[in-house]
Amino acid sequence: MVLEGNPEVGSPRTSDLQHRGNKGSCVLSSPGEDVQPGEDPIKYGELIVLGCCEEGGEETEAQRGEVTGPRAHSCYNGCLASGDKGRRRSRLALSRRPHANGVKPDVMHHISTPLVSKALSNRGQHSISYTLSRSHSVIVEYTHDSDTDMFQIGRSTENMIDFVVTDTSPGGGAAEGPSAQSTISRYACRILCDRRPPYTARIYAAGFDASSNIFLGERAAKWRTPDGLMDGLTTNGVLVMHPAGGFSEDSAPGVWREISVCGNVYTLRDSRSAQQRGKLVENESNVLQDGSLIDLCGATLLWRTPAGLLRAPTLKQLEAQRQEANAARPQCPVGLSTLAFPSPARGRTAPDKQQPWVYVRCGHVHGYHGWGCRRERGPQERECPLCRLVGPYVPLWLGQEAGLCLDPGPPSHAFAPCGHVCSEKTARYWAQTPLPHGTHAFHAACPFCGAWLTGEHGCVRLIFQGPLD
Repeated sequence: MVLEGNPEVGSPRTSDLQHRGNKGSCVLSSPGEDVQPGEDPIKYGELIVLGCCEEGGEETEAQRGEVTGPRAHSCYNGCLASGDKGRRRSRLALSRRPHANGVKPDVMHHISTPLVSKALSNRGQHSISYTLSRSHSVIVEYTHDSDTDMFQIGRSTENMIDFVVTDTSPGGGAAEGPSAQSTISRYACRILCDRRPPYTARIYAAGFDASSNIFLGERAAKWRTPDGLMDGLTTNGVLVMHPAGGFSEDSAPGVWREISVCGNVYTLRDSRSAQQRGKLVENESNVLQDGSLIDLCGATLLWRTPAGLLRAPTLKQLEAQRQEANAARPQCPVGLSTLAFPSPARGRTAPDKQQPWVYVRCGHVHGYHGWGCRRERGPQERECPLCRLVGPYVPLWLGQEAGLCLDPGPPSHAFAPCGHVCSEKTARYWAQTPLPHGTHAFHAACPFCGAWLTGEHGCVRLIFQGPLD
């Protein structure tokens, strides 16, 4: 997946009035207060694309005034999808804009369907059009909201899209070329952030196009709510999963839900594009939490709050762990050569001579060797010389995206079969988290490269041999 940031163009807000306000919150700024020159923008949170490893990352720097993040190569299982171009990155920060750009519901009109295009000709007027039949449509107009900022996400490269997202295949490779048809909507979703504390972020399905409109055609799932308003779902849907217990050492995967155009929460449809909506889940909301996953049917994003990122390991901590692991001088139990994890700054073009390799079925770590091949079982199948288990034999790579880690624990486990290394709790959490795939399938995947996990547990504890001296 590839993201491109474009914070210059505003987007509207489609929220229920029931979400407005937070009782007991301390208001530090007046409605619509602008960011003053020289003042550091307030960060609402960060989006991290699953399946994109960061290599050679640098510390955060402001870029273009609003969207900030570490300069990093977005890689798919270690390879750049289409080169490092423009504003592509695997991690994006959402910060308070210099000027509020939100909108909120204002007036609802019933109109003849043939007259819809004329009614929506004013590009300065944001609206959502619900086509109920060939002769009847409902248009909901929106007015400016000085209390919110809006960020839009989708496949379109038009200016109103703040972050451009492209598909990836299950193994982490980019879906490119004329034969690769994207399943991500051009205007997939939007995130609205309150400009006042506690800076709550909410997610909504669908984004506004170049004419400042959202169109739900006659075949789209749509309905009238009990209070007389309109709501609907996008073709392939926007799914959200909030982790149970927050994104921490005690986290457990939550339940996947679908978010509507107006931000309501529903159970999943029978398939992604089914016209029949799921059941309304009244006790859940579209408020993003630390660790919330957003699936756009082809790309999955992780939301991290500023408070949550303070608990995550830093790049310096990850580098210290790499140096500590290498200082222990692990050895290949057969070749007796000293093993060492390569520096992320070196890049990931090919395994280093000292690169640790692992048999993913048993976890025994070796240096690279060419024996034990079991061609009848597959080209990557090898027999471990210590325990005789046969399975994939792959190089180990330290996961370099700190925001995907639940804790700063030592790199003790590896995902199977890709060989990305992280802490035990991080590995077990992602191995238990099913990610949407296709119209109704779910698979656990490595968060660093997107490879589907295999084996009984999806990860393995690494067994190193120390130096003989």
